[in-house]
Amino acid sequence: MLVITRKLDEAIVIGDGIEIRVLRIGKDGVRLGISAAPTVPVHRREVYDQIRAANESAAADRATLDSIAQRLRANAVATDNKG
Repeated sequence: MLVITRKLDEAIVIGDGIEIRVLRIGKDGVRLGISAAPTVPVHRREVYDQIRAANESAAADRATLDSIAQRLRANAVATDNKG
């Protein structure tokens, strides 16, 4: 992890298109401004974690659906072969 000290109105640049600037320093936290291309997603960590969990859950549901579909197909083939 890179640790950088910045003062009010100072910034850091990540790559060619992301700038993070210190806008305000208060007793309860620091307000940052982030400039990035519209195609670059920028989220607070807790929001990012929720999005990631939702995506993983959706992917797991898809695997479950695929498993059920395979069992149904196998059951249908077995039924067709009996009759």
